[in-house]
Amino acid sequence: MKVLIIGGSGFLGTELVRQATAAGWETAATYHSRPGSIPGAAWYPLDVRAPGHIDEVLTTVAPRAVINATSGQSDWAVTADGSVRVAMAATRHGCRLVHVSSDAVFSGSRIRYDESCLPDPVTPYGAAKAAAETAVRLLAPAAAVARTSLIIGNGGSAHERMVHTLAANPHDGVLFTDDIRCPVHVEDLASALRELALSDRPGICHLAGADALSRHELGVLIARRDGLDATRLPAGRRADTRIPGALDIRLDSSATQRHIRTRLRGAREFLQVR
Repeated sequence: MKVLIIGGSGFLGTELVRQATAAGWETAATYHSRPGSIPGAAWYPLDVRAPGHIDEVLTTVAPRAVINATSGQSDWAVTADGSVRVAMAATRHGCRLVHVSSDAVFSGSRIRYDESCLPDPVTPYGAAKAAAETAVRLLAPAAAVARTSLIIGNGGSAHERMVHTLAANPHDGVLFTDDIRCPVHVEDLASALRELALSDRPGICHLAGADALSRHELGVLIARRDGLDATRLPAGRRADTRIPGALDIRLDSSATQRHIRTRLRGAREFLQVR
């Protein structure tokens, strides 16, 4: 299997590269500022904002599958327009495309969302992700669009770093008790995305964990796993702030789970103290 991982130096991308190389896949990955350090992968600089640049990389690599794990946050030129360029290039080169999307495409108005739910974003990031989904499904109808939630690892995710910061200095921020998501472990997510790359399953997939937790509940679990004092973590309500965005979004991944072997564990399981 020859795969190109776009955004290979990011948090999710790094795990994808690690798993792909460990599985014996011929692995190429792209980076924007500096290449990753995992041996066995070929690294290529890529700016998805530059017309023609993706075609150059695809011509050089000639992959069977492309996994787009890049994250430009609310930068429309990267998150939306860049995804359009990736979808167009993958189609031109006849590549299987797996596009990583986000629960940010939803407003939280209905709380629980399955794969049939249509995007109704309320933030610039969500709007960019929703636009990318629409473009991918139009330009590459055979592609898989995989929505996910908060990605947690073994200490390297942004949320885990925040928990450590707040445990050391509770005045540096707050963990919301009413901001609820379905966290997924980066290893489970990467494994599921690789399954999708090997399959021909098209359309929307949900790849989120089995447990719905608030940011504060998640922080407590991380603190306990890492031997930190969870009582030091500051709690608050996001509804009492002016921070925009959905409060409660619970991705229902049960339909996708029936079609993949990778078990999408809940945070209460993968963060349990051993």
